[in-house]
Amino acid sequence: MTSTGLPVNDLGCFRVVLAIDDSPGRVVGFVNMISDGVLKAFIPWLEVLPEYQGRGVGTELMRRVLDCQRMYSIDLVCDEPLLPFYARLGMARIPGAGIRRPEALI
Repeated sequence: MTSTGLPVNDLGCFRVVLAIDDSPGRVVGFVNMISDGVLKAFIPWLEVLPEYQGRGVGTELMRRVLDCQRMYSIDLVCDEPLLPFYARLGMARIPGAGIRRPEALI
């Protein structure tokens, strides 16, 4: 399994990391970060194909995208059951608010 970064200007993101299974040569996971490039960043997506979950792919993707020491604040929003995963990466629960529209995924 390898990972690669993509040119951020082409994707409108500050940072993107892909996990690629070398055998079939397909993307099996990705994470992206949006930022002002100075103090604040937000991670909108961490996705790993179901058959690759539980193998450390998501952990490694997060480790690489979080390697951004100059940022004061790196936030993400997740569902309650995922909080322990992010806590293992050094992230803390913080107050927030949002809207979820499941019908938008259909």
